[in-house]
Amino acid sequence: MSARALLVAMFALSFGYHSGNTCVAKEPQSATGIIFKDNNADGVLDTGDTRLGNVRVSNGREIVRTNERGEYKLPVDDDTTIFVIKPRGMRAGLNKYNHPQFYYTHKPKGSPKSKFPGVAPTGELPKSIDIALYPNQEPDRFKAILFGDPQPRNQREVDYIAHDVVEELIGSDASFGVTLGDIVFDNLALFEPQASAIAMIGVPWFNVVGNHDLNLDSKDDKHSDETFERHFGPNYYSFDHGDVHFLVLDDVEWYYDEKANEGKGKGSYRGGIDDRQLEFVKNDLAMIPKEQLLVIMMHVPLNDVGNRQKLYRLIEKRPACISIAAHTHTNEHRMITSEDGWKGAKPHRHIVNVTVSGSWWSGARDERGIPHATMTDGAPNGYSIIDFDGSQYRLTYKAAGKPADYQMAVYFPNEIQKSKLGETPLWVNVFNGTDESTVEYRIDGDWNWASMKKTLANDPQMEKLIKAEAEVLAKFKYEKGDEPFRKIPNLRPSKHLWKSTLPDSLDAGAHKIHVRTTDMYDRVYNSHKLIRIAEPEPTEQPTTEQETTE
Repeated sequence: MSARALLVAMFALSFGYHSGNTCVAKEPQSATGIIFKDNNADGVLDTGDTRLGNVRVSNGREIVRTNERGEYKLPVDDDTTIFVIKPRGMRAGLNKYNHPQFYYTHKPKGSPKSKFPGVAPTGELPKSIDIALYPNQEPDRFKAILFGDPQPRNQREVDYIAHDVVEELIGSDASFGVTLGDIVFDNLALFEPQASAIAMIGVPWFNVVGNHDLNLDSKDDKHSDETFERHFGPNYYSFDHGDVHFLVLDDVEWYYDEKANEGKGKGSYRGGIDDRQLEFVKNDLAMIPKEQLLVIMMHVPLNDVGNRQKLYRLIEKRPACISIAAHTHTNEHRMITSEDGWKGAKPHRHIVNVTVSGSWWSGARDERGIPHATMTDGAPNGYSIIDFDGSQYRLTYKAAGKPADYQMAVYFPNEIQKSKLGETPLWVNVFNGTDESTVEYRIDGDWNWASMKKTLANDPQMEKLIKAEAEVLAKFKYEKGDEPFRKIPNLRPSKHLWKSTLPDSLDAGAHKIHVRTTDMYDRVYNSHKLIRIAEPEPTEQPTTEQETTE
């Protein structure tokens, strides 16, 4: 084959289409444009604006840098999103939902028809795709908000999100927020009302695609996120903020089995990252310093992704790298080691973030009418705040509607017989506990702290709660769909539970249990519980009955 014929064949594979049995090469297209500082804030490139050189721009695979005139050129096909990799000290414009507008979607014919609309036809490729950026103060120290799985089914659950977490975050000093997927629960019509609620926080908001954010009627992975793209833009991208490089991945792979469901076909998902995206990751990381802190954000936990080894090879030599997911409705710190094929010098920390919806908005409602939604590992629903200082970070668990120092729950009977002390465990659920955490307790004014042992088990208080709520539902025999609250799903063993027993030498009467935990950042949190040791039951003494006569 001649060099020219080979080149034509390559174009046919990349940009081609089929006509009968013949693959006809389509003339390749290139997107050109200018990245500029919008000095008059009108969103349009004017003579008074500043063209920005050395800014990275991508088509989802290749990445180029703008020249000194702010110009770039990238190949595109009829389904391409061009996006800026935001540099430090700049920000993209925001829409009314505070979503950064750092991209342009090129779909001349629009998205395929589906239950929930995708991208409308964009028409012919513009002569110049210009993207505006604005100056932004980005010190080394900043914070971000992390939401896992808000996952509302309907407008009522969107309102739960608004009142349970958004209200307390209004006016936050965070630089931005991120929803780590499962933005909604299959009902993609809720993208907009939920975005409207979260926008009230008042900070730029990024989004990760989750398995419940897909077009479930799609026959392939490529078109499974059309509605997501319509609302939020590219399904994977990256940006710099401060000293940190953030990489957002789409690790939800949608597939369709024509033979399933008795021949009617059925779609499903698994954790996976396609080759085009991996090529983008490779190119992206090649353009940032090896020592720069890399924060990877995704939905499905990293060690549940089928082809994760390919990603491991790209990140394992970076000395400062963490990854964050959601999906499991638990809070975990998973250390990825050589047992999972990791070849880095040190284990990789993978954080599974607390979810806003907790146990999918299950459980009895509180005085506000909101379900307690305790997660299946016994931790309360909520969100995380992650603080950055250069290449250092610190993650803080925030329980929805609770004080900031509410970081653990202590379980022990309020009243107990002295004879039961040695056989009744003291349990402490430290919501953001890790293998590096220490948990200790002491009784009353004793200065000696006793260490507790990290134990993998179901949260005992949750076991009691699930049983009690199930009894309520069973007692009143509610019709399905008319229940006053949704039953909590089955529990998962908690990865942040500690256990011990109290000394059996304690006297009868009231006592105070003081528990403290020290986390991986040397922060100390305290909790107390009052208990009463019951007086021993009196032993019955035999009595002598005397007859009395008159």
